[in-house]
Amino acid sequence: MTQTPVDQMTFEQAMKELEAVVGQLERGDVALDKSIALYERGAALKKRCEEELKRAEEKVAAITLDASGQPTGTTPVEGM
Repeated sequence: MTQTPVDQMTFEQAMKELEAVVGQLERGDVALDKSIALYERGAALKKRCEEELKRAEEKVAAITLDASGQPTGTTPVEGM
């Protein structure tokens, strides 16, 4: 089975796979070499999720409205 490169995953894809990785590691019935590979994949997935969350936070900050309904963000965010 070919794994999708982490940098090409959406947040949802990365979270789903990360949950599966954590589940496998928590069961503790995986051989050491596979556990290490799973841990490394999990670390990469965690980093991807953090990056996607940061991007989402920047977008929200850019479109947050003040009391009068006007956008409060003054710096355009890439991809918007």
